[in-house]
Amino acid sequence: VSMAKSMNLLWGSGSPPCWRVMITLEEKKLQGYKHKLLSFEKGEHKSQEVLEINPRGQLPAFRHGDNIVNESAATCLYLENEFKSQGTKLIPDSPAERALMYQRMMEGLTLTDKLNAVIYYEWFVPEGERHNSAVNRNKEALATELKLWESYLQKVSAGSYLAGAFSLADVIVFPNIAFAFRFGLSVGRYPNLAKYYRFLKDRASIKSSWPPQWLPSAQGFDNLKDL
Repeated sequence: VSMAKSMNLLWGSGSPPCWRVMITLEEKKLQGYKHKLLSFEKGEHKSQEVLEINPRGQLPAFRHGDNIVNESAATCLYLENEFKSQGTKLIPDSPAERALMYQRMMEGLTLTDKLNAVIYYEWFVPEGERHNSAVNRNKEALATELKLWESYLQKVSAGSYLAGAFSLADVIVFPNIAFAFRFGLSVGRYPNLAKYYRFLKDRASIKSSWPPQWLPSAQGFDNLKDL
């Protein structure tokens, strides 16, 4: 716990990148870190407090002592390497599993981008510049991406993780999948993703870091229902 005391996380609720870092902190038994919940709606991610740690004005903003690691995948890798011997081992030993883990982990970042392009289109693009063709293109790209994950999960047996044991691949990818279902993704059309979601949602580290504003209702929006 003394280690965790020198950590500070500025985060936003429901943001997959923030959630990844929180899952990793739980898995590595680093409870007791300092953290502060900020509001995207109020623009608090652009506050001076955040900009001092993360000049991009994005969350998460993470500091451990004098070390600053804001990019969520980098933060997860940093925490795993820094605290190898405690909590869950998040990078497998076997080269084959490790290769698969890094591959899925990085692909998980692509999935985030494609989800954001659809879910936050209206947030990112001013009204006068919005085009149906762009919306449809983004949706097609996301549907193609989700089908790819659906096929990846075909290969792992039911009730299984992305690369052998629970690893950083799951830490990076699970929040995206939860996010997609939160925004109305069809369980019927993506049964393998739904199975993976159900398998992982009650894991202790995931449950204890579940986005607080998601708790009242399982499903928030229907942006992805026709995907």
